[in-house]
Amino acid sequence: MPGIDIILKYFPDLSEKQVEQMVQFGDRLIEWNVKINLISRQDTSHFYERHVLHSLAISKLVDFKAGTEILDAGTGGGLPGIPLAILFPESEFHLVDSIGKKIAVVNDIARGLGLLNVQGETKRVEDIKRKYDFVASRAVTRMNRFIPWVIDKINSKSKNEMYNGILAFKGGDLSEELKEMKRPYQLTEISTFFDEAFFSTKKLVYIPL
Repeated sequence: MPGIDIILKYFPDLSEKQVEQMVQFGDRLIEWNVKINLISRQDTSHFYERHVLHSLAISKLVDFKAGTEILDAGTGGGLPGIPLAILFPESEFHLVDSIGKKIAVVNDIARGLGLLNVQGETKRVEDIKRKYDFVASRAVTRMNRFIPWVIDKINSKSKNEMYNGILAFKGGDLSEELKEMKRPYQLTEISTFFDEAFFSTKKLVYIPL
């Protein structure tokens, strides 16, 4: 499947093993996507740009230190968790989704890639009792609804240069949604990192604890 070159364009220092894991992730997810709707079918030919590279935008904001624990809330087909787990093999990723068959795929893919730092679990994010350094999500409802679900799951003590908090992917015009926000936030245009046209409307919202 074409497209891995776009990852190497921005992440040229990936190891041979990491490149192979990225390639296998694409192959396995596209294969599963025929049976279970994990990503939009029209996105399959742009998988590395629209899903893997998009997910890796988080790494341009925070370079997770060893031992960092990240919750991927509403992971779907393992995004952003699996690409980030490949990039940060010394960090721990808990991928949760309320749809069991999606988590079955996530765990199958993680095992196939040899990702020992990934745990997939069928669970509603509201029901999680653990604490994490960061909560990341590409499947975000309006922020004022999402924040109460996860804010109590974030550790107060930070081990990274960026304070612990929420990292949410968003797109389009957020002016009305952000006006509702009652917490401080940082809005980053993903086009700051990646110059492909797809990212022109894509954003990351960071809410520190």
